[in-house]
Amino acid sequence: MRMGLSKLEGREFDVAVIGAGINGCSAARELSAAGYAVLLVDKGDFAAASSSRSTRLIHCGLRYLAPGGSPWSFLWHPSDLTRALRMTRQAMGARAEFVRDAPERTRVFTFGFPVYRGMAYKSWQVDLALRIVEALGPKAVPLDRRVLRPAEIAKTPLYRDLRDQDKLVAVNTYREYQFDWAERVGMDMVLDAERMGASARNYTPVVGLERTGGEGWALTLADARGEAGEARVSAKLVLNTAGIWIDRVNALASAKAGRKILGTKGAHIVIRLPEACRDHGVIGFNREGEEPVYLVPWRQGLHYMGVTETIYEGDIDDIHATDEDIDWLIAEANHLVPSLGLARADVLYTWAGVRPLTYDPKVPKGVRSREVHDLAEDGMPGALAMTAGPVTTHRSAGRELLAAVGRRLQPSGPAQAADYAPHLFPGTESSPALLNHYPDITLADLDHAAKHEQAETLVDLLCRRTGIGWTETMGREGARKAAETVADILGWDEARIDAEVAAFHVHLDHAHRRPTEA
Repeated sequence: MRMGLSKLEGREFDVAVIGAGINGCSAARELSAAGYAVLLVDKGDFAAASSSRSTRLIHCGLRYLAPGGSPWSFLWHPSDLTRALRMTRQAMGARAEFVRDAPERTRVFTFGFPVYRGMAYKSWQVDLALRIVEALGPKAVPLDRRVLRPAEIAKTPLYRDLRDQDKLVAVNTYREYQFDWAERVGMDMVLDAERMGASARNYTPVVGLERTGGEGWALTLADARGEAGEARVSAKLVLNTAGIWIDRVNALASAKAGRKILGTKGAHIVIRLPEACRDHGVIGFNREGEEPVYLVPWRQGLHYMGVTETIYEGDIDDIHATDEDIDWLIAEANHLVPSLGLARADVLYTWAGVRPLTYDPKVPKGVRSREVHDLAEDGMPGALAMTAGPVTTHRSAGRELLAAVGRRLQPSGPAQAADYAPHLFPGTESSPALLNHYPDITLADLDHAAKHEQAETLVDLLCRRTGIGWTETMGREGARKAAETVADILGWDEARIDAEVAAFHVHLDHAHRRPTEA
C-alpha cells in the first residue's frame, strides 16, 4: 500500500522521475538496477494516461516504412528513410525481447494489409517492406510473412469480407502482437523498481521544482487523494517523463522552458465481429490515404477500430472519444469491411489518448522519433525530458534514459539484476472469479492488488490492476462486489463503497463513453 507522504519528507535521491507512464516506469526500473537511488512519482495512477490509451500494439515497425502518399518519397528524403529504419529496428528488437520475457502479457494475431489495383503500394512493395522489417529484427520471434491471393482470400475470415473484392490483388499477412494491457506492464516495472529500492508513489503531483544552491533539485510533493501537507525532497538529477504534461512540469522550474510537446489524439471504438474473425486483424490507410487505420482483435472475441490522428488542443486532463471521433471510425470500419454495416448502437465502448510527440514548428503533426532533451538550455541544468516514446519500445527508452543519466551522474549504490518477467497474481484455486464471463481475475487477485499495488480507487483496481474494466461489460455488474471485497483492506465504509462504485460508473460513462443516440 502507498507510503504516507510524510515518509518522503527530507529524503535525498540520485534521480527523481516525474511521470509514471510506461517510459517513466521503465526508466525507474533501469536506474534502480544500475544502483541509483530513485524516486518515481505521478500526479495520477501508474501508466493511467497516454500509456493506457494507446492502440496497444507491439508494433513490428511496418508503419514506419510506409511514408504516406507514395512509397517513393524516401528517395527524395533519405534522412526520413534513415530515421524509419532506425525506428523499425528499435520496434523489432523491443517486440522480440518483450514476447520472449513476458508472453503472459501479450496476445498474438494475424494482421493483413490489403492491396488493391491502383493503390500507391503494390503487393511486392509491401512484401519487400516486411522482408526489411524481418531482416532488421531478431530471428527468435518471426513475422510469418505470407501473401494471400484471391482464391485464398475467399476462404479466410475477415479478409473475404474486405471491400472491392474484384479489385483486391492480395492481402499481405504477418504475425503481430498486442499488449494485453499496458497499465499492467507499467505496474510490473514499478514493483520491480521497488524491489530494488526505488520509492514509487502514485497520486503525488509535483507542485514545486527548483534548483538548490548546489548541483541538485528540490521537489515539493503534494497528495492528490486528500492527505494533508506537502513533502520536500531533493534529487541530484530530474527526469521529466510526464508525457503530454512535460511542458507543464518544465514551467514549474523555468520561465525560459520552450515547448517540447505537440499532442495528437487517437480514438478507438470497440465492436463485436463474427467469431470466425477472432484472430484476424486489418491494417490499411484511411480514406485520405495518409494515416494508418487498424481493425484489431481484442479480448473476449471483440475487435477495436482505430485510430484517429488529429492535433489535440483541448484539456489534457479530460481526453475522451467524441461523437465526431466515433462516427469517423465507424465510417472507416464500414469502408474497410462494408458488410459490417456498423452504426453507433454497435459501439460497446471507446477510449482515446493523446500522443506526446516532439514539437517542431516545421512538422505539422509532430515528430514521431523518440528524443531525449537536455533541458539546460531551457534554464534547467541537471534535468532531462523524453518525448515521443511509444509504448512498444519502452524498454529501450528506459535504457536510453539510463545512459543519459550515466553520462552526468554516477550511481550511489551497487548494481542489481532487473527482473523482466511479469509479476503474476499468486492465484488461489478456491477463490471465485469476480465476473462469470471472465474467469481470469478472482476475488483473491483483487485482494492481492489492494494490499500490494497502491490501488487507491475502484477504477485503479478494475481498469489498471486487473483489466476487468476492459472486458465487454467493463465489469459494471461486479463493481459493488469488487468494492466490498477490498473494503476492509482499504478502510472503506459503506458510504465509501457507494462512492467508489458511483465514481467507477462515472469513469466508464465518460472516459469510455458510448456515442449518443443518432
